[in-house]
Amino acid sequence: MSSVSGALTETETVEMAGEGRLRIPGQPSASHDQLDLSLLGIEDLGTPSARPPSLLSVLVVAVAAVVCYANSVDGHFVFDDSEAVVNNEDLRPNMPLWNLLHNDFWGTRLTHNHSHKSYRPLTVLSFRYGRWNYWMSEGLKPWGFHVTNVLLHCLVSVLSLLVYDRLFGGHSPRAALLSALLFSVHPVHSEAVAGVVGRADLLCALLYFLSFLVYCSAVSIKGSFHQSSLVILSMGLAALAMLAKEQGITVIGLCSAYDIIIASRIHPSSISSFLYKNTCIPFFKKRRKSVNGSWDNGNVNSRVSCSDEEEGEVELTTLRPLWFRHFAMLMTGIVVLLLRWRVMGSIPPTFQIVDNPASFSDSFIIRILTYNYIYALNVWLLVCPEWLCFDWSMGCVPLLNWRDPRVAAVVTLWLGIAGILWRVATLRSSPTHRSLSMSLALTVIPFLPATNLFFRVGFVIAERVLYLPSAGFCMLVVLGLRQLAVLSNAKRVMCPLNAKVHYNIAKNAADSGNKTYAVLEYTEALRLNPEYDQAMNNLANILKDERKLTEAELLLRRAVRLREDFAAAWMNLGIVLSSMRRHKEAEESYFTALKHRKKYPDCYYNLGNLYLDQQKYEDAYTAWRNATSLKPTHTVAWSNMIIMLDNIGEMYRAELVAQEALSVLPLEPSLHFNLANTLGKAGRFAEAEKHFSEALALDPNNSVYCTNLGMNPLCVKNITLFI
Repeated sequence: MSSVSGALTETETVEMAGEGRLRIPGQPSASHDQLDLSLLGIEDLGTPSARPPSLLSVLVVAVAAVVCYANSVDGHFVFDDSEAVVNNEDLRPNMPLWNLLHNDFWGTRLTHNHSHKSYRPLTVLSFRYGRWNYWMSEGLKPWGFHVTNVLLHCLVSVLSLLVYDRLFGGHSPRAALLSALLFSVHPVHSEAVAGVVGRADLLCALLYFLSFLVYCSAVSIKGSFHQSSLVILSMGLAALAMLAKEQGITVIGLCSAYDIIIASRIHPSSISSFLYKNTCIPFFKKRRKSVNGSWDNGNVNSRVSCSDEEEGEVELTTLRPLWFRHFAMLMTGIVVLLLRWRVMGSIPPTFQIVDNPASFSDSFIIRILTYNYIYALNVWLLVCPEWLCFDWSMGCVPLLNWRDPRVAAVVTLWLGIAGILWRVATLRSSPTHRSLSMSLALTVIPFLPATNLFFRVGFVIAERVLYLPSAGFCMLVVLGLRQLAVLSNAKRVMCPLNAKVHYNIAKNAADSGNKTYAVLEYTEALRLNPEYDQAMNNLANILKDERKLTEAELLLRRAVRLREDFAAAWMNLGIVLSSMRRHKEAEESYFTALKHRKKYPDCYYNLGNLYLDQQKYEDAYTAWRNATSLKPTHTVAWSNMIIMLDNIGEMYRAELVAQEALSVLPLEPSLHFNLANTLGKAGRFAEAEKHFSEALALDPNNSVYCTNLGMNPLCVKNITLFI
């Protein structure tokens, strides 16, 4: 008869930290040849029409996208995947589907104070569909999730062929192919594709591109009914994109830019000229002659110069459908945003200072300089992804003041932007000009929600957010005749100031059994960030395993002082105190953990172990019962109940608990084994043999199961008769 399991020693963190750098799946080497000028020297024949890409183009892009990220398929659930998938209660088969409409991406109620307000029910639904299959196959396996991500990235890359064909004017298939190929293999996509939580960005991009392509079809089609139907469909897809990830709503801005620049062929200078005429000229009561029109007694002619190749003019009456389409997009945006605000409980998310230090600064100058430096870093990641980092918080990007030498990066960024904007404003309208304008729109518009301009965001830099903006950047690379050096197999380095990077290295080392190296890296993380409570918690767990209980207690007490509601640290402190035979203090620690996290099955499990040590059997049974009620698959809690009841002579109750456990986990060998032992003690050898055989069939290499089966009197009798 096996003894009751010891205390749970899981290293738990509330925030699953990200890996300091994601391994880039085999990126192809960059080509150092210049682009063919014929990619840009194309004739524009009016509003672009839908042109299906060639089969060869589709195959090249699809194969590149799959091969580049194929080695991510063998990855595990890492970092944010644990909270979004493994520990997300909304993904359990027994949870009602409508919970997805009320909870955020991580399974927290949207109205809860600690919710990040990341409302992505479509993405969570895609996780749940996959999880049903894995529950049916007796285990949650990441392989299918990674395969789905790679296939989604492949589909988005193929769709980008159509998007680029539209943006290049419909008559430059080679430019579209080169842009799509660069997009499919860009290293900055590693986090979005290789991380399971990147599903949100992939689904959003898929719906984003579909919405844009449907809108393009609406612009080019004749007939108000068909056009209106397609516009409504496009706006519906935009709303769905927002339900996959928040930045999906920005597709409305991209559609607007396409309608004005590509479909209506209106030059930006014409727009400014028109606004000038309508706002400034009415104040003048004298006759004047303008460059692009004439005024009579202060009245403006209803026309806008397009500054086209022919320098023609478009009557405003011919642009009436443009105004109607923009009105539809404006109303869609307003309604969707208002609904989203209502779903959030009409309150913004609450973040900690470590999530976005610049937004908490009291100095306006420091905030502006730091924000602009972060923009520069995002651009640098697109231009030269020499390093990639899962999480740029924890002091990785120190705040800037006006004397900081990094201000030079901010100045360089805005000089570059000013140069491009000047080129857009002064370049004569042409296919190249319109493509350049649209590449800027595709780069900037999807990035707007991450700029901190409209609301505070919960990150410093998030590479997943660059998935859509990188599409515009790839188009800029093609248009600029740049060398494709960004895809060279450059050595990747981690950000040296990021405490979370060292935390992740330590966590991986601990998971692989290298605890000595884990201690060194956790210590380095705490040196860089002395208030890193998760690092204290995990380091304390390693020290506890090494029986350095006093040091572990000090670290855990420091962690709960820094964050009073750190339930995992309170639970682990209870484990340490229980190991030190300080049972009363351990019980108080467990109760404190349960106060801050009421649904905490592992804490109830460890509380039951504490009561078992004190021979409080009914209290132990109640605690384990609570654990299995909250988590019916908590195998060790079920096993401990069966074994304890068996040991104290409660054979009937032990059998009932075992049968109940097997109704939830029919393929768990340890439960069959424990029930067989109980039945054997009761003299029911035939039934015991059945469950011993079941356990052995499920775990044929378990020597304990073989030994106990062989000691069953019925088996001994059968063997004697055979001899």
